[in-house]
Amino acid sequence: TPTFLADLLSRRRFATPALEGLVADDDLLSAIDVDRIPVETLLFQTGYLTIVGEERDEDARLYRLDYPNQEVKRSLNALLLETMAPDVAVAAESRELRRLMRANDFAGVENLFRAFLASIPNEWYATGMAGYEAHYASVFYSHFAAAGMDVRAEESTARGRSDLAVLYNGSVYLFEFKVADGKPEGRALAQILERGYADKYRRPGMPVHLIGVEFGREERDIVGFEFETV
Repeated sequence: TPTFLADLLSRRRFATPALEGLVADDDLLSAIDVDRIPVETLLFQTGYLTIVGEERDEDARLYRLDYPNQEVKRSLNALLLETMAPDVAVAAESRELRRLMRANDFAGVENLFRAFLASIPNEWYATGMAGYEAHYASVFYSHFAAAGMDVRAEESTARGRSDLAVLYNGSVYLFEFKVADGKPEGRALAQILERGYADKYRRPGMPVHLIGVEFGREERDIVGFEFETV
């Protein structure tokens, strides 16, 4: 069930952005031990992921996995959000996120994510997820995917990988996430600028918005939210 999938992703600290571009072999895709089944195997066997390419590594055949279509990506991530914060109306959340992004209302985006993080029950953090950037990247990724936006995880550039790239409404939004010990350190936005992540997306007439987000390890909330447009 979707609830079981979400719980499994949490217990194993599996970041939902990593669902894009997974690679598996024959043994992994055919695993049947329910107690120890890999996440990618379960998602493949339930139809949430499909084979989008093949390659060979010596004698092994490897398969690249991805969502079968945008609708599956959207629905799975909406279900994951509902499981993470049962009191949140995800459909309404998605409408509001689209409205805020169209307006480039970044203060509003910050408030929306703050409210969502505050809605996640304390029990969700039993696995220690609060200390991991992957947890917060998953919250942002699943929000944009559930809202039907073109969200891309770990996009390669000449000098590294940006955490999230969102292409929407004729603009590019680049997100970088960091976990801090209480006070914001400004490292997230600084990394985007220092490594020139925006250079890959510069096109005439296409604004690129840079958003650095820092989360407090103990606070389990946003402690720093910086943005600029280039």
